[in-house]
Amino acid sequence: MKAVHFGAGNIGRGFVGLLLHDAGYEVVFADVNAELIDALNASPSYEVHEVGDGGGVRTVTGYRAVNSATSENELIAEIQTADVVTTAVGPNILRFVAPVIARALALRDSGLAPLAVMACENAINATDLLKTEVQASVGPDEWDALTARAVFANTAVDRIVPGQDPAAGIDVTVETFYEWVIESTPFGDARPEIPGATFVDALGPYIERKLFTVNTGHATAAYYGFAAGIDKISDVLQNTEATDAVRHVLEETSSLLVAKHGIDAEVQRAYREKILTRFANPHLPDTVQRVGRQPLRKLSRDERFIGPAAQLAERGLGHAALVDAMGKALQFDVADDEQSTEMRAMLADLSPTEFVERVTGLAPEHPLFEELVTVVSARSN
Repeated sequence: MKAVHFGAGNIGRGFVGLLLHDAGYEVVFADVNAELIDALNASPSYEVHEVGDGGGVRTVTGYRAVNSATSENELIAEIQTADVVTTAVGPNILRFVAPVIARALALRDSGLAPLAVMACENAINATDLLKTEVQASVGPDEWDALTARAVFANTAVDRIVPGQDPAAGIDVTVETFYEWVIESTPFGDARPEIPGATFVDALGPYIERKLFTVNTGHATAAYYGFAAGIDKISDVLQNTEATDAVRHVLEETSSLLVAKHGIDAEVQRAYREKILTRFANPHLPDTVQRVGRQPLRKLSRDERFIGPAAQLAERGLGHAALVDAMGKALQFDVADDEQSTEMRAMLADLSPTEFVERVTGLAPEHPLFEELVTVVSARSN
């Protein structure tokens, strides 16, 4: 069995690539980072250091790496004969991955089993987005011919992979906890063999549970920590005010998940407490600067703040803690984060109303809109 994984970064090596390796796949990493690709190809193995309760060291072998910027034909040939294609590149990069997948599908032997394509991104229904981009990169007639050659399935992924020590090379440090949930319906009876993944009929509740608990909570901790002058995420969870803020945010998102998906309230309470424990893991050298980066994306319509806050407002449920957290996000000011710089410029150049419309995607008539205008006004003044 062979899997091609786009994104040889820390998540690719320390999470998705590791689970594919454990499942018995020959893993082919694809990335535009020439130095990283060369380092992977120069070493027969790398180590994944799992830290926390039950932690240990895992060794990954039997992989290869392809430079997707300079060796596109080689990469296409790999995809042609692969069983699985996965990504961990960021939702905004999927449009660059899609044409390569489309070209490989066009050349794929129709006698092979359909290629299982799964985007493992921190976004709702990221594989649907990838499928749309693949379809957009070919003509209508060609797409009709390619649909039988691939199965696109959405996933929900969860593992904290912090920024790494540069001295670690290609080795990766991760937390012990992980979850990879894959929708089973697209595959019918022909699911890919990935023992470390969980296949479910309805993925929606899992995606929103993860995004609105782990990602919302993590970003909230980062923005409150940054405002308090705290560097490490684990140290933020030792600060009573910041911890209370994160807890209140997660109580609000939990109320949405319980109301919308029928998740048992006690089960969700235990889940969010587990999340807080994971954030406080002192063995994870994560920083507020890394977790808080790309604030404009995190404040967009379907992301971890606006997504749950808008739905709570529409249902008439409490969302004040989420609004306060978004106010903290507006204070994020890290010079080497492009979106942080862009956000500061937008706050200076746009009216609060224009800023809310452009960044959050909410219409002025939405029940959350004026609350956000008030928060932006306070930040702009």
